[in-house]
Amino acid sequence: MSHGVSRRKFLHGAATGGVLAGLGDLAFLKHLPTVSAADMVLTQGRVSLAPDIEPLVRLLEDTPRARLLERVAERIRQGTTYREVLTALQLAGVRNVQPRPSVGFKFHAVLVVNSAHLASLASPPEHRWLPIFWSLDYFKSAQAQDVRENDWTMQAVDEARVPRAEQASDLFAHAMERWDESAADTAVAALARDFELQEVYEPMFRYGMRDFRSIGHKAIFVANSYRTLREIGWQHAEPILRSLAYALLMHEGTNPADRDSEYDRDGRENLGRMQEIRADWTEGRLDHGAATQLLTTLHAGTPAEASAHVVELLNAGVAPQSLWDALLCSSGETLVREPGIASLHTVTTTNALRFAYDTSRDDTTRRLALLQNAAFIPWMRQQRLRLNGPLAKFHLTELVAREGKTSPEDALTAIFAEISGNRLQAAERVLGYLEAGHSSEQLIEQARMLIFLKGRDSHDYKFSSAVLEDYYRVSPEWRHRFLASSVFHLAGSGAKDNELVARTRAAFAS
Repeated sequence: MSHGVSRRKFLHGAATGGVLAGLGDLAFLKHLPTVSAADMVLTQGRVSLAPDIEPLVRLLEDTPRARLLERVAERIRQGTTYREVLTALQLAGVRNVQPRPSVGFKFHAVLVVNSAHLASLASPPEHRWLPIFWSLDYFKSAQAQDVRENDWTMQAVDEARVPRAEQASDLFAHAMERWDESAADTAVAALARDFELQEVYEPMFRYGMRDFRSIGHKAIFVANSYRTLREIGWQHAEPILRSLAYALLMHEGTNPADRDSEYDRDGRENLGRMQEIRADWTEGRLDHGAATQLLTTLHAGTPAEASAHVVELLNAGVAPQSLWDALLCSSGETLVREPGIASLHTVTTTNALRFAYDTSRDDTTRRLALLQNAAFIPWMRQQRLRLNGPLAKFHLTELVAREGKTSPEDALTAIFAEISGNRLQAAERVLGYLEAGHSSEQLIEQARMLIFLKGRDSHDYKFSSAVLEDYYRVSPEWRHRFLASSVFHLAGSGAKDNELVARTRAAFAS
């Protein structure tokens, strides 16, 4: 088994050998202030960021798109930090981009901030500005779309209606259950002022997963806003939480509390179904066979059958990890069966629900995350996917490793070239590469760098950050197949470069 060369040697060889020929164009980044790992971690006990965050937010809001990168570059030269730019980007998004009529589309400018941050966090220090600069430009595009639609701006909260701290939790819960936007808005403002992150997000996790509107974007916004607030500081929570509550209450037609909508039905049924799960359900055995059985149900069963199968396996003593193996692999299998934006959301939503499962301290929320994720994948298959292409009946367990007799570096070159030509063969090459014992870290790092160079859409960042993170959440027996499925949306080396690197280089040219 060969884990090969060092990262530095690999990147040098890859760049000179043609795998990442465009990396030479990133040399200008060495002139920027380096973003160290310490710069990206919130200092314990820190109360606030720099006092001029509002002017920085206004700069993002008011500067024309064509000039924004240059203006931010000027601020960075003057000492503005990575965290301040990240904070201003998130706040500008929630204040200027409405999460309606669907928690998606233009609102990806907000949803993608954490994904870009994760990409930065996992990158070499000299490359960590690139995802954030991409997000800055994307925010201006979304802001312009919002202006064209209705020019929405978050208004000041109605201070006269903000409840006292001791009333806030109950009033918020009642407002969310009744889908009452104005009451939820004032109650969540009180929560932001008087409670801490984990206390506020426990109910948010549940409300993010209770319905299937916006194909998972509600759960994604909950997870991503939690993670972003953990980085930028709770003192910025109020506008973010108000945007989140408003997004979670998005619905079609009349009040969902007064009717039985197909979007809510599985959630309501799972609230009852989870009561059937044994009390010590978090303990159990890892069971590859049980994961395979659940993967089969997710492939062809109904939402109710998938959720019921989860209950059955838990009660039979199977560990939750084996069920998550099936859920994560099924999300990747769905993407292979019908590559595209809709199926991609089975991956990003599963990532968000797994985050809720890992982060919540509430037993009910964690049970519901498993059951709702199990229902969501077949729900997407039935509601949103055509599944009539050449791989419509694809089973991840049947993927065959394509063996190569070349060096790890040449194997990676072939993989990323194949992604631009034949993604199924690329998946087979990934499986062969990993089963030969070559470095998954090098494959992941190259995939992420190609997103920097080739990515054009928020989904490129959302998907890559989700799947490259979840690779380490999948058990070793399934891990390689899960990562192999990701090539059905990762960027290939033959894709056209985006314009971001050239624009960022120009912004720092002086």
